[in-house]
Amino acid sequence: MTITRFAPSPTGRLHVGNIRTALHNWMLAQKSGGEFILRIDDTDAARSKEEYVEAIRTDLAWLGIEANREERQSKRLDKYEAAFVALRDAGRIYPAYETQQELELKRKVLLGRGLPPIYDRGALELTDDERAAKEAEGIQPHWRFKLDHDEPIVWEDGVRGTAKFDPRLLSDPVIRRADGSWLYMLPSTVDDVDMAVAQVLRGEDHVSNTAVQIQMFTAMGAPVPAFAHEALLVGKEGKLSKRLGSLGCDTFREKGIEPEAILALLSRLGTSLPVEPITDRSILLDTFDLSTFGRAPARFDDADLDRINTAIVHAMPFDAVKDRLPEGIDEAGWHAVQPNIETVGETAEWWRLVTGPIEQPEFTDEDKAYLSEAAGTLTWSDDPWGALTSALKESTGRKGKTLFLPLRQALTGMNHGPDMGELLPLIGEAEAKARLERASA
Repeated sequence: MTITRFAPSPTGRLHVGNIRTALHNWMLAQKSGGEFILRIDDTDAARSKEEYVEAIRTDLAWLGIEANREERQSKRLDKYEAAFVALRDAGRIYPAYETQQELELKRKVLLGRGLPPIYDRGALELTDDERAAKEAEGIQPHWRFKLDHDEPIVWEDGVRGTAKFDPRLLSDPVIRRADGSWLYMLPSTVDDVDMAVAQVLRGEDHVSNTAVQIQMFTAMGAPVPAFAHEALLVGKEGKLSKRLGSLGCDTFREKGIEPEAILALLSRLGTSLPVEPITDRSILLDTFDLSTFGRAPARFDDADLDRINTAIVHAMPFDAVKDRLPEGIDEAGWHAVQPNIETVGETAEWWRLVTGPIEQPEFTDEDKAYLSEAAGTLTWSDDPWGALTSALKESTGRKGKTLFLPLRQALTGMNHGPDMGELLPLIGEAEAKARLERASA
């Protein structure tokens, strides 16, 4: 049984990159009969907002990504404190007193020399008296995790294969600010240990974080989860980050995108599997495999999402949408307009062709005479459109566009649209005759 987690910070709305991460972790857990944890990383009290927590829950529920349980980091501060004390007493956490300006200066000097901007561990050279003097001046330390430089950090990544880092080329990460608040690294590691997280799947921008956290797991005497880092999303014109914030569930809902379309696209985006309008989640789960994930950036294109959404809408049964349709529309009405829409919300505009009012174009005298004959010819049967057009073809000699287009324009006000064989019975005999007569006047 695999335990996975999705750990958003409630400092904003979920965007498409977050959704993809959540979905893939949920799928990993589902496929193994495991457990998917929603972990709210809300240790940043200044930026975390409850409204975003609610939005995260709402968005995941809309997508059908259900967590087995929810955890809040803000309720686990004692756990982080205990781990901090233990690691500090073991010599793996140390205080550092440099200001941000001093650190930036060190960084610029190293870059100027063509060297990597790695923290020089200057704080470790301070004596106890020097530390006491700084604190007497009111300088409170921030805290760093001391990396073990003796062995390379190696793991078998579920997407990238063998990953290897030289810890001497990494800075000792700051894990706690001078005001006592936590940064990401240590709380996340403590949570993964306590919650028995067995698989961590996240974006490749976390690869260096993984190297550091592997040493944290080891320092705490805990088993190291399996790690996998998937390629980040890019747009059709390159980097997606500028648009990422606007690509969230609220935007998708406003556009009329079905949650099934989002899942169908994101479940396979960046893999070797074809992206198809699959609504059966069991199929998506059966084919989900980290071995199909590629190293190249995953290309997100709105047009792909729209294409999949349209295909899904065209296949949706009436029972799945009936509560979202305009008043009065029945299964026959849905079936008539369904091939012409890209989103369910567009149904109302096409249903107006049935309920009216419609705006007819101006017709030539010849077409007016033709429509007058049509009004007199119209009889009701199981197939009134077929009967009408057959009779008019016989009596007028018209065929093709000249036969059909004036009738469609008179009956719907449109040059194109739903199949008239399905639409005309919905309009009804009396209204259809009235529209033909009005067009011929």
